[in-house]
Amino acid sequence: MISYKRPEKFVQRYYTPNEVSVHNTIEDLWISFLGKVYNLTPLCDQYKGDVLLKPIIQEAGKDISHWFDKKTRDIRSHVDPITGCIIPYTPSGRFIHIPPPCPSSDWANDFGRPWWRDESYVVGYLSQKTRTVKIINTLTSQDQVIEVCSEESMMEILQRYLVYNSHAASYTWKYNGNNLDIHKTLEENGIEDEDEEFYKLSMNDDTFLPAIHLYFNDDLTEA
Repeated sequence: MISYKRPEKFVQRYYTPNEVSVHNTIEDLWISFLGKVYNLTPLCDQYKGDVLLKPIIQEAGKDISHWFDKKTRDIRSHVDPITGCIIPYTPSGRFIHIPPPCPSSDWANDFGRPWWRDESYVVGYLSQKTRTVKIINTLTSQDQVIEVCSEESMMEILQRYLVYNSHAASYTWKYNGNNLDIHKTLEENGIEDEDEEFYKLSMNDDTFLPAIHLYFNDDLTEA
């Protein structure tokens, strides 16, 4: 049986692009870039009504890695064709904490770290590869297809599944008859990612999802 004790507060480490995409309003705005997920809702609250928020709002729920230089992790730059100076490259328009192209009396740079370098906005990491698995409850014969992050351990996948079965930790989790190690990922547990093979063979991978079987232990003390 998976040995599990519900933590007082579970901190999710990885997010799928779909999970980020639902946070797409000014009252609840997330974005991702360069592998991390940011909750910019406090930034939107702070600068509410500022026209410089518009480019960020337009990208709510999306990945904006193309705004950044991967080596410096800073905003991409280019040579201004008018002034000949190197300035931030913002094709979607200037945004919060980006200085104006020319000196301006209303520009204040006393905001501290620019938001893209402020780790306080980070809520987790963006999964580099998501996977879809089918979890079958052998007691009820019900199955649930869920999207998970390939980087997640089985314990983290269990956390995702708790919304469908609050007693999930009172089951033995198996794949192909073998007990799963809660500290390992799907791949480390021998559940290989065959998406690429299905793609090459033009097969519908939904039909061939890896199936994890849950066997009830008749013990709810862990749930």
